[in-house]
Amino acid sequence: MAIQLDEVDLQLLSELQADADRTNVELARLVGLSPAATLNRVRRLKRSGVIRVISARLDPEAAGFPLQMYVAATLGRHDPRSTRVFEDHVNGVPEIIAADNVTGEMDYLLTVVARNVTELQRVLASLAARGGQRLVTYLRLEEIKPPSRLPLMPAQGSPAPTRSAAGGHGVSQPRAPG
Repeated sequence: MAIQLDEVDLQLLSELQADADRTNVELARLVGLSPAATLNRVRRLKRSGVIRVISARLDPEAAGFPLQMYVAATLGRHDPRSTRVFEDHVNGVPEIIAADNVTGEMDYLLTVVARNVTELQRVLASLAARGGQRLVTYLRLEEIKPPSRLPLMPAQGSPAPTRSAAGGHGVSQPRAPG
């Protein structure tokens, strides 16, 4: 269940998404709270799961991984055991830095990094050996847009989100003339 987020929470989350390396004192100044109140809010957002983790985003090539691939994987079998074997393997391969179970023509979309072609071939062979019947690879050439921040604050000119009595989110609707 989603927790209630007020304007200060949204502002804190936006600031942390922009630069998670900010100090608590700097965050407090940006959102207009005391450092203690800011720290309590950030801790509450972490406990609630809204903030999963604060981490550094590395450049794979600068860190020694010039090959970056997307791998679309389709399983040969779709039973619980085959799925578990494949997913357990994916979770155990450090070169697979992201994995999503998807719908459509494939079952999984994986992000794989490798130091060289030999390492990439080893990863692909291991996926095939664990049930990946069809593996389609896409070489990542360059980042066009980095992972985006969640659009927590309404865009300029957009209606502000409202909360229904049930706690859901909606968009303010203009009133009919009357």
